[in-house]
Amino acid sequence: MPIKYPNRKIIAVLPAYNASKTLEKTLKDIPEGWLDEIILVDDASGDGTVELAKRLGLIVFEHEKNLGYGANQKTCYSEALKRGADIVIMIHPDHQYDPRLVPELLLPIIRGDAEAVFGSRMMRPGGAREGGMPFWKYLANIFLTKLENLFLGLHLTEYHSGFRAYSRAALESINFSANSNSFVFDTEIIIQLKIKKLKIWEVPISTSYFKEASMIGFGASVKYGFSILKNMGEYLMFRMGRKYEKFI
Repeated sequence: MPIKYPNRKIIAVLPAYNASKTLEKTLKDIPEGWLDEIILVDDASGDGTVELAKRLGLIVFEHEKNLGYGANQKTCYSEALKRGADIVIMIHPDHQYDPRLVPELLLPIIRGDAEAVFGSRMMRPGGAREGGMPFWKYLANIFLTKLENLFLGLHLTEYHSGFRAYSRAALESINFSANSNSFVFDTEIIIQLKIKKLKIWEVPISTSYFKEASMIGFGASVKYGFSILKNMGEYLMFRMGRKYEKFI
């Protein structure tokens, strides 16, 4: 049986957009006994995600209009902290990441080994491609990760996974509300953790690309890549003394 941690409130946050076809399967695959609460934040879905989430007993917050993936995370973390979370784990409700690996992401924080834990699709050689990651996305992931490691002085195997867990201390020490509302939010939060000298841990995860799984297209990915380059430039400028609200 999974171990309960009565001295730690663990809340899962699900950033949702049109996830009605995969939400229930995602919830069923989360190991029992690890989570105290599950919050779903809906970014103006049009497929009944909210109604299903409520029927399944989740705590639901709704955006009146679509604000973007980064904005969804802002609501996720803000609401989890308001509800007293000691650890927050983000689980995508599209089932692209395997929810059965929730304990692997939580344990390093529970043990005190890290303040943030990222699931990496790139730690196991060939794992991402076996899961169906498109070849162009796989190459872009490798290239951008090497570039980000060069700028930030880190040694991560992946910066672009959305399967993540954070301690309360980590989230409270960074200004995540000043980050982008788009997908580059995930990179900005890594820069913030780096600046605050908070320890990041990685664990290998599997992934699955299928019809119902969310995936940004090639055009949006190019825009995302340029956003990463912009943030790397801002980080260098910050190191040279320029002020950025999100990095303070």
